[in-house]
Amino acid sequence: MFGLKRVLRRGATEARTSLLGRVDWMLLLFSVPISIAGLITMRSYGGDNAFFDHQLAWLAVGITVFLVCSFVDVSIFKKTNVIVGIFLFFVALLILVFFVGHTVNGARSWFSFGGFSIQPSDFMKIVLIFVLAKYFSRRHVAIGQVRHLLISGAYAFVPFVLVFLEPDFGVAFIIGLIWLGMALVAGIKKRHLLLLFGVGAVMFTILWSFVFQPYQKARITTFVSPLSDIHGRGYNAHQAVIAVGSGGILGKGVGYGTQSRLRFLPEYQTDFIFAAFAEEWGYVGALLLLLLYGLLLARILTGAIHGESNFETLFASGVMVLFITHILINVGMNIGIMPVTGITLPFMSYGGSHLIVEFGALGILSSMRTRTRRTHPEDLSKEFEGL
Repeated sequence: MFGLKRVLRRGATEARTSLLGRVDWMLLLFSVPISIAGLITMRSYGGDNAFFDHQLAWLAVGITVFLVCSFVDVSIFKKTNVIVGIFLFFVALLILVFFVGHTVNGARSWFSFGGFSIQPSDFMKIVLIFVLAKYFSRRHVAIGQVRHLLISGAYAFVPFVLVFLEPDFGVAFIIGLIWLGMALVAGIKKRHLLLLFGVGAVMFTILWSFVFQPYQKARITTFVSPLSDIHGRGYNAHQAVIAVGSGGILGKGVGYGTQSRLRFLPEYQTDFIFAAFAEEWGYVGALLLLLLYGLLLARILTGAIHGESNFETLFASGVMVLFITHILINVGMNIGIMPVTGITLPFMSYGGSHLIVEFGALGILSSMRTRTRRTHPEDLSKEFEGL
């Protein structure tokens, strides 16, 4: 009887250990403190602060999504019918948003459901990473052929155009960078890259002449000369630079960021949360925050290097490109070296859609790390179908 109890107890312990071992807790160790830093920044402004309460709830949802995705069998995303079906579904949502979407800051890019909103373009980013990982993983040897570059570009071009027309230039730019980054990892040739930049230059000229709206041209002009219109288009970027600089070495302290508290710095909870954080925590706090991002990216890079197949490696690389571009653009526009495009700071800016996508991506990476340890190489050929 006692022997049976010991066996059952040992079995239960091993089951719990196995479940805990299937989650890459290091990903949470680096990402959750970043989210907490964002919560502290939102909370420090006191009063009737709905941002903090809503973001705390979204953080709980995000962590739950991470844990659920950690147990998902990612091999299902290697099936053509599944990944193409998901891609077409989100393309349909991007089209639908033109008719029933909610407009925020001039862009019709949101679905509103009572007290919360969802931005389908956020989810399209991770869907596109899946599609490109699937496509490039089967054609890495022949990636030097132009037709594969064009076909993969077509997958990115469809959501790029739909998002651009919302208009949300920042997210469209991120979609283009995801494709470019993953194509580089897959092995794009240098001459094709030069051709790509040439085509891009021609397209930019056409867009500038016939497509860009006056406010979009003004953003680009302000980027080239940010101090040329500090009382107009360059006001937000100028105030962000002042906030970052006024924090000094150690910052003004939590709740004492005057630029944000006095509302000189707009959108302190979203676009300019890095500036609000740096004002209160100083250069030291900003460096610690960037260190956390660096550790998170290093963990993702480790997963990319040790991926069991090209699919896992390419997916992890795509997630790295997604996070790096968001970090560089958001921090860049907070210190005055990038245009203000409305790009969120991963895990930190206010918003539920991007938080769910980011934690979901980490959860999938966690699942891939576990699957790498338990998948036999001879089974890999059975996991792929042509795309």
